[in-house]
Amino acid sequence: MSQGIVGQFHALKADSDADLLAMQCGDFYEFFDDDAECVAAELDLTTSTKSSGGESYPMAGVPVSELQPYLTALVERGYTVAVADQFEDDSGDFYREITRRVTPGTLLETADSDAQYLAAVVAPVADDTTTVDTADNDSGLYGLAFADITTGQFLVTEVADADSAVAECYRFDPVELLPGPAVRTDDAFLDAVTDRSDAEVTLHTTDAFAPGRASHTVDEQFGDETADSIGLDSALAVRAAGAILAYVAETGVGVRQSMTRLQPYTADDHLTLDATTQRNLELVETMQGDSDGSLLATLDHTDTSPGRRLLREWLTRPRRDHTTLDRRLDSVAAVASAALSRQRLQETLSGASDLERLASRVASGSAGANELLSIRDTLALLPDIAGELTDGELANSPLPSVFADIDRDAAADLRATLADAIVDDPPQTVTQGELFKRGYDDDLDDLIDQHEDAKAWLDGLADRLKQRHGLTHVSVGRNKTDGYYVQVGQSEADAVPDSFSHVKTLKNSKRFVTDELADREREILRLEEQRGELEYELFEALRETVAEQSALLQDVGRAIAELDVYCSLATHAAANGWCRPTLADPGTLDITAGRHPVVEQTTEFVPNDLRLDDDRGFLLVTGPNMSGKSTYMRQAALITLLAQVGSFVPADAATVGVVDGIYTRVGALDELAQGRSTFMVEMQELSNILHSATNESLVILDEVGRGTATYDGISIAWAATEYIHNRIGCHCLFATHYHELTTLASHLDRVGNVHVAVANEGDGDEEITFLRTVEAGATDRSYGIHVADLAGVPDPVVGRARDVLDKLRSEKAVEAKGSGSDEPTQAVFDLSAGEFRAADNGADSDTPSATETSSEPDPAVTSVLSELEATDIDETPPVELMAKVQQWQERLADADDLQH
Repeated sequence: MSQGIVGQFHALKADSDADLLAMQCGDFYEFFDDDAECVAAELDLTTSTKSSGGESYPMAGVPVSELQPYLTALVERGYTVAVADQFEDDSGDFYREITRRVTPGTLLETADSDAQYLAAVVAPVADDTTTVDTADNDSGLYGLAFADITTGQFLVTEVADADSAVAECYRFDPVELLPGPAVRTDDAFLDAVTDRSDAEVTLHTTDAFAPGRASHTVDEQFGDETADSIGLDSALAVRAAGAILAYVAETGVGVRQSMTRLQPYTADDHLTLDATTQRNLELVETMQGDSDGSLLATLDHTDTSPGRRLLREWLTRPRRDHTTLDRRLDSVAAVASAALSRQRLQETLSGASDLERLASRVASGSAGANELLSIRDTLALLPDIAGELTDGELANSPLPSVFADIDRDAAADLRATLADAIVDDPPQTVTQGELFKRGYDDDLDDLIDQHEDAKAWLDGLADRLKQRHGLTHVSVGRNKTDGYYVQVGQSEADAVPDSFSHVKTLKNSKRFVTDELADREREILRLEEQRGELEYELFEALRETVAEQSALLQDVGRAIAELDVYCSLATHAAANGWCRPTLADPGTLDITAGRHPVVEQTTEFVPNDLRLDDDRGFLLVTGPNMSGKSTYMRQAALITLLAQVGSFVPADAATVGVVDGIYTRVGALDELAQGRSTFMVEMQELSNILHSATNESLVILDEVGRGTATYDGISIAWAATEYIHNRIGCHCLFATHYHELTTLASHLDRVGNVHVAVANEGDGDEEITFLRTVEAGATDRSYGIHVADLAGVPDPVVGRARDVLDKLRSEKAVEAKGSGSDEPTQAVFDLSAGEFRAADNGADSDTPSATETSSEPDPAVTSVLSELEATDIDETPPVELMAKVQQWQERLADADDLQH
């Protein structure tokens, strides 16, 4: 293949380990061959043809100054893009080298305000090419590191097992994942992470994860013996951090200068939220994957991008430390009660730029003059913010301490430097010149004076020519083709002196040049070139000065974000009548008139009380589908979570015992594509809860055992209840349709029954109303047929189901009278006996009990009715529900045909 332009392209592409290559050719970055076709299709570019070595290739290009938006678009579409820049050697020949490789985790410029985490995960079992540090062991620990190169944030931790590692990945939602040597062969782990995030898995070189090399890289970046100085004793976490630093350096993004501190954290610092719970509580997105309708979207009244990122961080990483939470609650309370100050602060914050991301852009050398002006203008807000926090209603709150550690003198000096340097309306590129104000640099001022003198000579040239040569239609102009020229009207063109050299004839005029004009042009071009070079040198030096203050910019950006979050939480609390929770030790959850923070935004919400304590810590919640059981339990979890965020909560009053984790099993998503049945998912989630929850946790269970046969399901639910009650001892809310479980309240000390009330105005269930009010005791029946009617099940099916239900109730009544009882029987599971038995004085059931053996109804009808009662309308997709209805209709029709 030819070693011309296209040959160079293919050679560089082969070495790039990237999907696409953008190669600089003069003033353009070009894509060739298949890359050109791909980029043209993705970004709607026009292709042309390039001939090389006797062959023709498609090519597509973008101007050098416009590459970044195209890179961003391509990477966000899932491509890795290498960039080859053009250089000139000492002999004047051009050559090209790959200077950077842009991946999802190393993309600096993005319109997305969310954090863009690059993650690394290391497991203790290494392959043959890496030796395990003696600090590692076979205990199942995982080391994790999360770095956002757009802000410089860098966090590391160690967790106990793979499930916890998956939960942390779900919490941070990385855009790119670097698995360590052992992790990259763990398909189950990688599938779990990528199934619950959009992370691109990149197999980075194994050497980067080696203990010695990683430790050296971390110390080199953050200072000698960094791990020891910050109390980070996890060799696995250090290996993960070192791998990220090596990867960032290899890709050439140039942001390591903005990574100024390594922040370790442990599980004890934060509330445990596994991936399933984060999804079930819809913290940052709904179960359908939408951001609207999530807790984050509901609470987000922030005015800055950093504020929104921090709010998301707080919601997904609630704290357990009372001191931290009390300080946050004090801050929210202060801002909530100071409406005018809050309004002024929010108006000020709305003018703040994203200093954390600007710091990274400055450190990478990609920031332009306008970015430096954004830094200047944001730093200029600090005096107004400080005045509002220290001189008014907020002076006695913790809010002034948010900015206490910031070097305000250094911030003021940097702002002044930028104010003295950059003009207010700079050009778009830093190579055009005219960036700096007069007085910034003496040499530059001298060049500007010379340039202005030369321009002044040009400005007066036309008048001098008119006077000297008696001409009337004379002008002086400049364009790229002719340079500087004298333009004379056609009627006077013959009167110009012989010293004028003709260069172009136009319709009504002619253009000329003179020796003096040519000399002045060369002088002006020389001055402009010198000015451009000097200004670029000055700009690079100024940008480096700002880059040296990356830590300061990040601190100011983080403080602005924290203040923004307090304003956001206070705004929502004040507008929705939320209360400040009282934090307590684990063992108490006392909520008066609690509400669901998201649901209350779209409906007239019926508030409910909840009390869990040492004497009654386990509630069995019964009631019809669609009556509000799940909402009641979720709001308990969300109120607990919000209290441990440091937020006010949707209630009239709330005392929240700080828990160490929230675990939920709320209904399995369709995971058949992963080969896991609904019941398997349900059991895996239950297993995780039973293994992970402690006596200081909050557990939410919804319909455990539903996915299998009725008696198996009851047995599992019964045993799980006893295990949580007797062995774990945590607070638990358990919604169930197995009425048999309600008898547990008489056997287990801490178990109680509550139900969602229903108003029944008729003899059957045709005229019932869901009151949404939670009351003591168990419900009397499920009202499943009424729910089916509300859900739109066809009338023939609903009507037939009611007929069958009436028949079954009649048969049960006859059987009950035959046994001398006025009450219907109910099957309960006696664990001591290992069998089902008829319960004394049991609640009415919509289905036959396990002990009924006489007056058998049509098996087909019984089967359909049983399936109908077991179908959860809330959790069944519409298409699947209609398919079920069609099957029921066909089976009932077949049964009817046989009877007639």
